[in-house]
Amino acid sequence: MATPLHISISEKLRHQIESGVYKSGDRLPSEHQLMETFSVSRITARQAVANLVSQGLAIAYRGKGVFVTPQKKVTYSLSSPLVFLEQDMARQEVAFSFESLIFEPTPAPAEVAAVLGIAPESRVYQQKKLFRMDGAAGAVDLSYLIADLGKRLAPLLEQQMSFPTLAQNGIPIERIDGVIECTHADYDLSGYLEVPLGHALMVYRYTAYSSDQQPVLHGSTISRADRFCYSLSTRSGR
Repeated sequence: MATPLHISISEKLRHQIESGVYKSGDRLPSEHQLMETFSVSRITARQAVANLVSQGLAIAYRGKGVFVTPQKKVTYSLSSPLVFLEQDMARQEVAFSFESLIFEPTPAPAEVAAVLGIAPESRVYQQKKLFRMDGAAGAVDLSYLIADLGKRLAPLLEQQMSFPTLAQNGIPIERIDGVIECTHADYDLSGYLEVPLGHALMVYRYTAYSSDQQPVLHGSTISRADRFCYSLSTRSGR
């Protein structure tokens, strides 16, 4: 079966992006230029551009054109002893920032209550953050913190990352249990992470324990796999 023209065109452009012909921030050929270069209709040219956008390789700005998105992928090390995300990004010379989207008390969902060892519907503090790496949206973090810590540290947690803030205020994180799985972008995630509805995403679900081995925070970091990944080192037992 012959490859559809719009796929063939978008694949050629993808290879040019990956090989450096078009670099981060470069403007890609317009629909009209693609029509002339490949002798195709406007619909075909538009579909080719849409393919690149849906893959996260390009972003379209109304009235300005289509531009190559940042292609640098950053790695967060799930190591022991713990390395906090901001430290790992600084080591890789990545400009890291976050926006606190939500920070508020809320009844704990059943799953969260069970993990934190509290009664169902007990109050916890919910925080949603958008992580940016070199200015590009990379991940959304949704976490639940036990109520007394959330209330006491609210002004700091709205401005700083959770783990360092807890450690600086006498609640060092001794252990983190985590699992990595997949999910798909819902309406909110597609907007935050600039991906289409249903786009495949990675989820890192984690539970953080204080020095007395009590769970204090449970959350999920949902990320774009083309911009964010994890590394892990293990040692065999002897």
